[in-house]
Amino acid sequence: MEQTLRVSVFGATGYTASELIRVLTSHPYAEITNLISSSTAGKAVSEVLPHMTHSIGDKRLLTEPEEDYDLAFLCLPHEASMELVPKLLKQGKKVIDLSGAYRIRNPQAYEEFYGFEHSYKGLLQEAVYGLPELFRKEIRKANLVANPGCYPTATLLALYPFVKESIEFESVIIHALSGVSGAGRKTRQHFHYPEMTENFFSYSVEKHRHTPEMEDIIKRLTGKDIKLRFTPTVVPSSRGMLSTVYIRTSELNLRELYMETYRFEPFVRVVDTPPMTKWTLGTNSCYIYPTYDERTSTAVIISAIDNLGKGASLQAVQNMNLMIGFEEELGLPKHPLYP
Repeated sequence: MEQTLRVSVFGATGYTASELIRVLTSHPYAEITNLISSSTAGKAVSEVLPHMTHSIGDKRLLTEPEEDYDLAFLCLPHEASMELVPKLLKQGKKVIDLSGAYRIRNPQAYEEFYGFEHSYKGLLQEAVYGLPELFRKEIRKANLVANPGCYPTATLLALYPFVKESIEFESVIIHALSGVSGAGRKTRQHFHYPEMTENFFSYSVEKHRHTPEMEDIIKRLTGKDIKLRFTPTVVPSSRGMLSTVYIRTSELNLRELYMETYRFEPFVRVVDTPPMTKWTLGTNSCYIYPTYDERTSTAVIISAIDNLGKGASLQAVQNMNLMIGFEEELGLPKHPLYP
């Protein structure tokens, strides 16, 4: 029998934390010892997340951990995570950070795209990017895993076969759609129901913080500075993500390329028809549909994930399993919430 892993969740009342708690309470070897929330400390979890009452009981939210633990999940703002990570590592904890604070190795990117100076440049080089399909071996040995953003997860999985096989291409254009939960739980006017329903809109078109994250990972894999044209769009759905990637390249057998790349990946499915986000909801799955348009010499790859699942919390549990030495699929739901 495996030894119980004691975990703490920091920032325990947001959407990613709620999804994380849902899955961890069903994990056979994980025990949630501390739920940390500075804004709602002292309240019972059932007051803030009533849907978790059955799973988490009358556990209370804390300002700081009261019980010892082995691994921390950080569901915090970027700057808060940046400051907390070195303290936890010094205490001997393993850390999975769901913010963007340690995803990019270039510290200048934080000043340009996040609006703050990174204080721990050395840790940027030590952090392992938590996309298992690309960095599984490194994750198994890591103490700090930077869990990827949702847009980069969907997009990098769509791009990876080209990068892995060093296939030449001229340009990459990405248009990705996201459910509203990607913006977090905090109320904002343009996500208010009367304004969001029956409404689509793009944002950060000129400069989105996930662009340097994706470009950084491609450079780690290839050594090349490849520029991506990325446009995100919010749609009136609570969750789900669809990324469409357009790559100008010569003709090739895309299906064979993608099937070979992901043949042994437990959470990636290469499909014959364009995927729907409904196929992924509540799971750690990614569905990829590759096709080639001869008329425009363009490879079109469509990637579907749950932005809170493979795009955040469930991928964090996948990373936890790898870091601790559990079976990679352990405790992760296999069937989507459907319809």
